[in-house]
Amino acid sequence: MGKILTLARKEVAGYFFSPLGYVIGAIFLCACAFKFAPPPGFWTGSQDFFILVPNQPASLRGLFELMGMGMTVIAPLLTMKIISEEYHSGTIETLMTAPVTDTQVVLGKFLGVFTFYLALLGTTLIFLVLMFIFAQPDIGLVLMGYLGMILLGGAFIAVGVFASTLSRYQLLSVVVGIVILSLFMLVAGRVSVHAPQPWNQVATTLDAMGHMQKFARGIFDTQSVVFFLSLGGGFLFLSVKLLESRRWR
Repeated sequence: MGKILTLARKEVAGYFFSPLGYVIGAIFLCACAFKFAPPPGFWTGSQDFFILVPNQPASLRGLFELMGMGMTVIAPLLTMKIISEEYHSGTIETLMTAPVTDTQVVLGKFLGVFTFYLALLGTTLIFLVLMFIFAQPDIGLVLMGYLGMILLGGAFIAVGVFASTLSRYQLLSVVVGIVILSLFMLVAGRVSVHAPQPWNQVATTLDAMGHMQKFARGIFDTQSVVFFLSLGGGFLFLSVKLLESRRWR
């Protein structure tokens, strides 16, 4: 466990002391801020899209759904360099010969990115404070929404780790990660509506956005918890196996 935490601390420090983490964080927060409290010029015509608009009921449900959709891109951006950079710089050889297992490497890097993500998610609590000032938020919905974002974020970061393990090229890792996550976020949802039995049921089970929307509505669903945990665990397992295969090449 100590080796995993050491690797995690190294990854976290890399995000807090490099421009990448701040750029991604700024993009994420600006998108959330625009959704939450748009400039007055945007109040007319698209009021249903925004949250804090005069004379309109305010709910954080839309913000959670936006953050969930945004993680389709944010997660691959956060994870694009964690293993791809090791390949590109040649430090993967040093890492492979160090007294750490492939499982410890994957879990350490995952935990580092996930910790940074939790810090980024924590900055959105400013919107919750503003909701308490200007509206009356549903506490149950807020708790379930953040639980959903934690579960979704962990699962999507695991997918990003797997994508980063596939190639030494960071841009390719981002593209692969976005494609995989889009299959769960967009394609599965469409298939669940239009496909015949039993494929629509399979697609519904794999519809990550559908699971996230349950949490955004304040619903705790054990099937959704199992889905996100299984998705994250499955892709971390694949990442470990991929590293093991490279070790023996």
